[in-house]
Amino acid sequence: MAQAIFITGGGSGIGRATAQRFARAGWFVGLADVDAAGIAETAALLPAGRSSSHVMDVRDRAAWASALADFAQATGGRLDVLFNNAGIGLGGQFPDLAPDQAERMIAINFTGVVNGVYAALPLLEQTPGAAILNTASAAAIFGSPGLAVYSATKFAVRGLTEALDLEFAERGVDGAGIKVRSLMPSFIDTPLLDVTVSGTNSTSRERVRAAGLEFTPVEQVADAAWDAVHGSKVHTVIGKTAKKLRFASRWAPWLLKKRRKAMEQAADLSGSNH
Repeated sequence: MAQAIFITGGGSGIGRATAQRFARAGWFVGLADVDAAGIAETAALLPAGRSSSHVMDVRDRAAWASALADFAQATGGRLDVLFNNAGIGLGGQFPDLAPDQAERMIAINFTGVVNGVYAALPLLEQTPGAAILNTASAAAIFGSPGLAVYSATKFAVRGLTEALDLEFAERGVDGAGIKVRSLMPSFIDTPLLDVTVSGTNSTSRERVRAAGLEFTPVEQVADAAWDAVHGSKVHTVIGKTAKKLRFASRWAPWLLKKRRKAMEQAADLSGSNH
């Protein structure tokens, strides 16, 4: 049986590009998303008979169990990579974010990842060389003003990734270990950036450009996903902005304070960046 990857948030953005990247390498791809139309569009881009589709909400543990059971039937019980990619992002100052919006972001961005690990672990443990890949963010490198809750969820994903990479080092087939990796991209170039920011006449794309920040093509993130699950680095930082943040957080944190206004402006986005 071909190697197999299960991707949440597979209906668009990073999930779609990653599905195409792994499919080109001959992998079977499980596509999971709340957006049935998005899944169908992604599936149409993949080789016939080489994918399965699962409409599900990552917050729902029963939905995880059902989707992975169906996926395992299609793959003969094989799961080489679980890609916890589903996520949402809302920008703005902390007091302006309604508590229910914050709760929803936490539930999808972090609890959804935890649910995925619990649900997929039995399949990962019986697949040689298995890996878990989690989409974090450049916002997990240094707390981002204007993205406080989103940034916190991505720090949580980062911490979980680091801890589980150590915990799972001797799990799996013959104790060979299950890799746990994360992606830390900066702003991703998707149509979601074309929406108008609430209360303004400008799009999210225009605001990111005005802040002097760059976009990372989803294809570059997909290639990074491939490298991450086949490499030895726990975290893969993607894009100039993310790499600058990593450098500044280590060696020049005062630079981050100088760039606070630009970071806040770029953070004031609506929708998800992946």
